[in-house]
Amino acid sequence: MAYDVPSIRRQFPILGKKVGKNTLCYLDSAATSQKPQCVIDAVMDFYANKNANVNRGVHALSEEATIAHDAARETVRAFLGAKHAYEIIFTKNATEAINLVARSFGDTLKSGDRIALSILEHHSNIVPWMQLSEGEGIGLDWLPMTDDGYIDVTATEIILKKGKTKLVAVSGLSNVLGTLQPLEKIIEMAHKHGAVVLVDASQLAAHETIDVQKLDCDFLAFSGHKTYAPTGIGVLFGKAELLKKMPPFLGGGDMIQTVTTHGFTPAELPRKFEAGTVAAADAAGLRAALNWMTELDMKAMQKHEASLLTHALTALQKIEGLRILGTTNPKKRIGCISFVIHGIHPHDLTDMMGAEGVCLRAGHHCTQPLHKLLDIPASTRLSVAAYNTVEEIDRCISSLQKAIFLLQK
Repeated sequence: MAYDVPSIRRQFPILGKKVGKNTLCYLDSAATSQKPQCVIDAVMDFYANKNANVNRGVHALSEEATIAHDAARETVRAFLGAKHAYEIIFTKNATEAINLVARSFGDTLKSGDRIALSILEHHSNIVPWMQLSEGEGIGLDWLPMTDDGYIDVTATEIILKKGKTKLVAVSGLSNVLGTLQPLEKIIEMAHKHGAVVLVDASQLAAHETIDVQKLDCDFLAFSGHKTYAPTGIGVLFGKAELLKKMPPFLGGGDMIQTVTTHGFTPAELPRKFEAGTVAAADAAGLRAALNWMTELDMKAMQKHEASLLTHALTALQKIEGLRILGTTNPKKRIGCISFVIHGIHPHDLTDMMGAEGVCLRAGHHCTQPLHKLLDIPASTRLSVAAYNTVEEIDRCISSLQKAIFLLQK
């Protein structure tokens, strides 16, 4: 069956929205994806028919809510290829998931231990490690990148051979350069030298099939809102043997087994790391989103998205003064293209295009170390999803050319 973009687009109510006289042209899915009707319906159904605290009651609604929440966890387990459902921890986003590992696994580290992270990372996979290193005697090592935007594997092994690295934190897919990182090689090397690996899959999860058992990563995080799911729900996968040894991240309701005036005993996994009232409605939305993605022909979707980026790259390279960040080889890009235009600030450019309904992202994309390395303060990013079309790319290019002409007058 052919990949039916019009049919897919009809499932996203917001794509028919008008911005002034123009129909929305949304090319910012790397920031947050739009939501299909089935996800909206799943959230509404939870509130209309199942709304109650999960794990907190024996009445009918609480039991239904708990069943729905457990079903969402099982869906995530299957989506990631995890061995056990209790290895899936619900968080509010990837940022919280990474902070959980930094604070909880980090509590098991000692002075002199080191953490390695790449220069490509989103701030969410930088700042928690910096916070951990402050005053703890834990050092940070930066993994450099190659000229074409990949983590330098040779340099990584040199750092790992020193034997002090306890954790490697890397993005699976760059949110600026669109480069798919050599995760299997990095994970294999890290394990060889006694380090565990956390993968930030925030971009990866929307575009590639993930199998955590095949990857053999120790932790993996992603945000629901980038995978067609609601905001407010994220996922941490962690190997059971590691999660069991880690202390709870947050304290409070539902993460305990017993509490006395002298102390407490934490609950078993996964509740040990899910303190307080969980985002059960958003988890129902995540389940619907992942089921929706699974039902797509992923290879056809990947081929479609690749054709969009190829089309965009060809057009962008014809614009005078425009510099594409990273490789211009479309076969080595997934999800996004970032660029700068000589003499024009990205904020001015995207503001003008946004007034016409064309949505791009401008700024440092929460990757200031990478932008500093590239010797630029900010860039413009075009990103694609399952619902985008060639016509939208053409409209974006036309709007871009118009904005450049007006801004250079």
